[in-house]
Amino acid sequence: MRRRRAGLAAAGLASLVAGRAAAADAPREYVVAAVTESAGLLDGKDDAWRAASTVQWGPRGYDTTFRALWTPDALFLRFDARDPSPWHTMTRRDEHLWEEEVVEVFLDLARTGRDYYELEVSPANVVCDVLMIQPSPDKKLDLGWNLAGLETRVVPFHDTGAGVTGWTTLARLPFAGLRALPSATGVALPPRAGDRWRFNLFRIERPGGPAHPEQGAIEAAWSPTGQPSFHVPAAFRDFVFAAPVPAAARP
Repeated sequence: MRRRRAGLAAAGLASLVAGRAAAADAPREYVVAAVTESAGLLDGKDDAWRAASTVQWGPRGYDTTFRALWTPDALFLRFDARDPSPWHTMTRRDEHLWEEEVVEVFLDLARTGRDYYELEVSPANVVCDVLMIQPSPDKKLDLGWNLAGLETRVVPFHDTGAGVTGWTTLARLPFAGLRALPSATGVALPPRAGDRWRFNLFRIERPGGPAHPEQGAIEAAWSPTGQPSFHVPAAFRDFVFAAPVPAAARP
């Protein structure tokens, strides 16, 4: 819902453009590895996430890393956000978190650019999840739609030898809850190996803090939209569900 606010500071706009340029070489697809066990995934244990592919975007010092895995029951997501001073003021679900600091994912199950799911999580583990009925330029959304069974956690992000340097968001999206999306009609849930959704990833960083949230604001898209909005389905890329790896072939 990149709801461009009137009067966005010039410095903020420059940061937005720079963030998009940094992601210009994003791959055309992301392959979601399949795992049979979910133990440790919501705790952020690195061993549990070892099978996941990694993508990274954003300006130096505020870069974000994303990983995803799937089990027969749910999709697991992980964002590692480098941030020396994360902040928040909002505490209620479905507040306008995009006005502060968040990580975001859009998931378009039917690949139509309509009725897709948006999840935002703040550094305080406050959630805003949205049914995006229609994208830009004439956005329509339902903030009252919530994903049943959604679980999220936020833990400190540790860089080796550098102490705490940001925050890690972990999320479990049950396939049973996603079935309630209008775009899930005719889509296999749980997905089958080889199924393809569409998606994009985002990070909003506001170094100016709560006193000056627009000052130096960074709004970085993993797959650049080329427009002053994140809600551009033409920029979404493929989200591919891999087949489980046979036990004999695992390292």
